[in-house]
Amino acid sequence: MSVFQSLRYWWHQGSGDDVHPLDHDTWSFAISFVVHMALLVALGLLPTFTPAEPAIVLVSSLTTVEKVEQFNVPEEFYFSNQPSIEVGANSVGGEAMALSEAPIVSEVSVVPQHADVTDTPNPEIEINNIVAVASGLHFNKNVAVKGAAGEGTTGAAGAIDRLTHEILLSLEERKTLVVWMFDQTASLIPQRQAIHDRFDKIYEELGIIEASGASAFAKHEDAPLLSSVVAFGQSLTLMTKKPTDSLDELKQAVKSIPNDNSGEEHVFSAVREIAKTYAEYRYQTQSQEPDRNVMIVVFTDEAGSDERMLDETVKMCRRWTMPVYVVGVPAPFGRRETMMKWVDPDPNYDQSAQWGVVDQGPESLMLERIKLGFSGQQEDEIAIDSGFGPYALTRLCVETGGIYFAVHPNRDVRRRVTRGEVDAFSSHLQYFFDPETMRPYRPEYVSAREYVDRVKKNAARSSLVEAASRSQIDQMAEARLRFVKREEGEFAAALTEAQQSAAALEPKINTLFELLKNGEADRDKEETPRWRAGYDLAMGRVLAVKVRTEGYNQILAAAKRGLKFKEPKNNTWVLAPSEEITVGSQMVKMAERAKMYLNRVIKDHPGTPWALLAERELKDPLGWKWKEEFTDLNPPRNAVAAVNNNVPAAANDRKAMLNRPPPKRPPPKL
Repeated sequence: MSVFQSLRYWWHQGSGDDVHPLDHDTWSFAISFVVHMALLVALGLLPTFTPAEPAIVLVSSLTTVEKVEQFNVPEEFYFSNQPSIEVGANSVGGEAMALSEAPIVSEVSVVPQHADVTDTPNPEIEINNIVAVASGLHFNKNVAVKGAAGEGTTGAAGAIDRLTHEILLSLEERKTLVVWMFDQTASLIPQRQAIHDRFDKIYEELGIIEASGASAFAKHEDAPLLSSVVAFGQSLTLMTKKPTDSLDELKQAVKSIPNDNSGEEHVFSAVREIAKTYAEYRYQTQSQEPDRNVMIVVFTDEAGSDERMLDETVKMCRRWTMPVYVVGVPAPFGRRETMMKWVDPDPNYDQSAQWGVVDQGPESLMLERIKLGFSGQQEDEIAIDSGFGPYALTRLCVETGGIYFAVHPNRDVRRRVTRGEVDAFSSHLQYFFDPETMRPYRPEYVSAREYVDRVKKNAARSSLVEAASRSQIDQMAEARLRFVKREEGEFAAALTEAQQSAAALEPKINTLFELLKNGEADRDKEETPRWRAGYDLAMGRVLAVKVRTEGYNQILAAAKRGLKFKEPKNNTWVLAPSEEITVGSQMVKMAERAKMYLNRVIKDHPGTPWALLAERELKDPLGWKWKEEFTDLNPPRNAVAAVNNNVPAAANDRKAMLNRPPPKRPPPKL
């Protein structure tokens, strides 16, 4: 009997069941379980018996690297970021470089002295970055980057110092060619002389390059720094036949620039031609890396007469990676023209100041400021700085990676600049603005097609641009405010005649209002501060003028129905501005709406041209009221002064002839 049979018999005798737990199936399951568990344990322990690979040892050793020959700029040329005595209120940058941030500036600077000074553990130190340095082109990898839209200075010398820094940065990377381009118009004569004096100093400093080995180069073209002088006006003239490193040759070229009295400045055509002419200096070999950096520096005091060439010029300069730097003038806010003070440069002629119109704007591609005069004041009398340079020239700098320097000798962001303070050959801008405040309001430096597309996408923008394109509208500059009442008929006729000035202005104002009203629904969709400020200012000013004009007309019409003097002796009615509006609830609502727009500009955009103009508009109340006065209708005649018998001293004819004033000639086309 087998073991399994014995187990079955024993299990049956005890339990009466033929099937026992340890039959064939049970043993098969147990054996399979044990075998599989053994295999799993073996596989888990297998890595512990695998021999370890030898550890990899990294050994660092210094090897001799082949020395690459590079042009080393002498230590004298490295630009220091630390403040120096040439930067500050007494420097060429002017007092605007070190303005106080206090709300009230004391005439005397006093530092309080404290007797008990205690040490404070772990003090907190605040660093105020007051002066922001604009960045120019980074030449690495031959990629042009966006440049700076505007850097305000009080003189060209400050811009020249910054340009020197840019030249030195360029020299740190590779050899450089600087093309100096000078406007030939008569208005730039004094500035050219000032630039020449600074120009001389620059190249005396850069002359260290010659002393450090430039003269040892076999070829003249191999000098690390080459320069070329170009004059432009109606045409282009190369004052240096080819780039040179001779300081004497450069100085003579600047002095020899002739004047161009045509009044034409084809600056964009000139820059394009220069970029094309000197492109060969960028890649003189077959290497993929450029052989020499080329920088174009333009000196001009106008916006340029050939803006149609802007896109082609930008494309040419970007193609060869040539940054353009412009030492120019600030653009008047929302205007193309401004008034320039001209003094004859020839001392043999009359040296009294004359004023001429010059194109220096606008700061945007299209006008974004309505042409609306102030009450009793012509719009030209309040020309202000836009905070940026002329659009086309500034965009040329931005697109090529250069910098636009807005130079004005009378720049002062703290106060109003009077006409008598304006230097010769400078435009009269009454107000200037902090560059840091104006930075978020930078115009859109894009192509004309892109600009138009952006304007069309928002009704507030398109309505503002269309309204700004309208002709100049002045408020009732000659509105009659005084009416003497002799008799009712004469008084009514005078009131009717005065209404004619308001009647002529109302349709023009209503046209502007309807244009701007079409964009009111999209105003809240606008996110750009510049466009919001522009639309709010335009709408607020148009509403304010509409209230004044229609209110003037209505109060005169009401006066024709009868006015009674409180004092019987009075015989004159005087119309005076008033905060109270008495001609109807509709005018009251419109006045509140105008104030809402203007106050929002002042609140949301402080320290900007928009806020300044909004404040100016609110200075004059929107309503009118009558005041009564007495006018003497029969004043006594002025007594004729008695003439004594003294014979006047005889004039010294000979002396008068010797002191005859010099002849006066009109200014040339500026």
